[in-house]
Amino acid sequence: MPLRLLDTLSRDSRPLTPLDGKTLRFYCCGPTVYGPAHIGNFRTFTAQDVFRRVVELGGTPTLHVRNITDVDDKTIRDSQKAGQTLTDFTRFWTEKFHADCAALNLLPPHIEPSAVAHIDHQIRMIATLVERGHAYTTADGSVYFRVASFKDYGRLSHLEDRELKLGASESASALDNDEYSKDALADFALWKARKPEDGTNYWPSPWGEGRPGWHLECSAMILEYLGEDFDLHSGGVDLVFPHHENEIAQSCCATHGHFARHWFHITHLMVDGGKMSKSLGNLYTLADLAAKGYTAAEVRYVLVGAHYRQPLNFTFHSLDAARQALQKLAKAERALHLAAGSPAPLSHSDLIARDPGPFTDAWTTLNDDLNVPGALGAIFSTLNKTKPAQLSQPEALTTWTSLHLLLDALGLTLPTPAEDPAATDIPPDIAALAEQRWQAKQARDWATSDTLRKELEAAGWLVKDAKDSYQILPK
Repeated sequence: MPLRLLDTLSRDSRPLTPLDGKTLRFYCCGPTVYGPAHIGNFRTFTAQDVFRRVVELGGTPTLHVRNITDVDDKTIRDSQKAGQTLTDFTRFWTEKFHADCAALNLLPPHIEPSAVAHIDHQIRMIATLVERGHAYTTADGSVYFRVASFKDYGRLSHLEDRELKLGASESASALDNDEYSKDALADFALWKARKPEDGTNYWPSPWGEGRPGWHLECSAMILEYLGEDFDLHSGGVDLVFPHHENEIAQSCCATHGHFARHWFHITHLMVDGGKMSKSLGNLYTLADLAAKGYTAAEVRYVLVGAHYRQPLNFTFHSLDAARQALQKLAKAERALHLAAGSPAPLSHSDLIARDPGPFTDAWTTLNDDLNVPGALGAIFSTLNKTKPAQLSQPEALTTWTSLHLLLDALGLTLPTPAEDPAATDIPPDIAALAEQRWQAKQARDWATSDTLRKELEAAGWLVKDAKDSYQILPK
C-alpha cells in the first residue's frame, strides 16, 4: 500500500514510489540556526517525520537529507551581537535543535549537510550558471540569477507574471540598497559581495570575497547528495515562493535535470486562532511549554494531530486534550500488553512491513494523504471495540503489535505509569486476581466474583466495573 500524497506542483494526489525502484530519496529544508526553533518550525518537522515513518513502515527504505543553514544574514548578525564566531554560535543552536528533535521523537536525517561546509559546491554551481548565461555579475562582485532565462519560473507557486513581480517587489523592499543593481526586480542573489557588517564571515570566489545567497545552499547540497533528479522535496508552505521556486530555476538551469518529482508542503501553525509572533509573546519553544508543565510527547501529539494541509490552531486546551488522549492510549496499550503475555518492546525496524491487523482502517487512512486526524479516530474506534480480557494471548499479541505499528507511524511516545497520574503500578498477582473476578462475573458466577472482590479489598485494592471493562484502583 504505497502512500498517496498531494503534489504541490501538479496539485494531484499521487502514489509515492522510488525513482530507482529501491529507496525513496527526499530533501527537507532544515533550520536556520540563530536561535531556538519554535513550535511553528516543529509543525513542519513533525509532519515530515510522520511522512518518513509511514513510508518506511510500509516497506520502502528512505534516504532523508535535511540541511542546516549556518550562514545567512541572521546568523551573521546575531553571532556578532553575541560576540561569538559564526562557527561557535551556530554550533550551540544546532545542538539545541538536535536536543529538541530528540525530545519530540524525530528520526534523525540520514545526511545533515551544513551550508558553510558546502561553500565550494555552491561556487561551482554559480560558475555553471554564469557560463550558461543564467546568471550575471554586478559591479560590486555580487552574482544574480536571471529569472527571465528560465521560462518555467512560477510553475510551483502557480502565480501569474504580475503576481511574481509584485512578490519580488515586496521582497526587495526589505533588502539592502545594492539589490537594486539587479537587471530585473525578480532576479535573486546567488553570491553576495562582502560588506563591512559581515565582519570576518566571507569566503573567496571568482567574483570576489563574499558569501552565498540563501536560496542557493539547498540546491548545491541536493545535487551533492541526491543528484539531479530525486523523489520528493518538502518544507513549510511559506517556502513555496520564492525559496522553492528559486531552487527549481537555478537547479534545472545548472543541471538540465528535472529536480524534485514530488513536492510536499505543510501549512502554517496559528496560536489561539491568530498569527504566531514574538511581539505577541506566543512564539513558544519546547522549553517554554515545559516550563508550563507540558511534555514534548504532548506537544508532538498536538503538532501531528491536524491534517498537514490545514492550518493548525495551537492552544493550551489542545495540549490538555493531548494529555488525556495519550493517557487513554497508554491504558489500552498496557491492557493489551498484559493480555499478550508482556512481550518485549518493539523498535521502529521491528515494525517495518507489519500487518496492521485490526488497525487496518487506521493504516489505510494514514496512507491516504497522511490523514492523521482520520487515523487517530480509527485507532480510538478500534480500541473502544477491543476487550483485551476476552482475547486469546495470540490475538492480544497481534493487536498489541498492530497498535504499536500505528503509534510508531505517528511517532507517539506513551506516558509510563510513573508519568501517568491515572495509572498505578498494579502487582501481577493483583492483576491476575482481578481478571479472575471479571471472568467469574462474565460467567454470572456471582458467589466467586464476590469472594474474589473481598480478597482484593483485603489486599488494599478496589475494582471499578464499567459496561465492557474494569479498573483496578488502590483502596
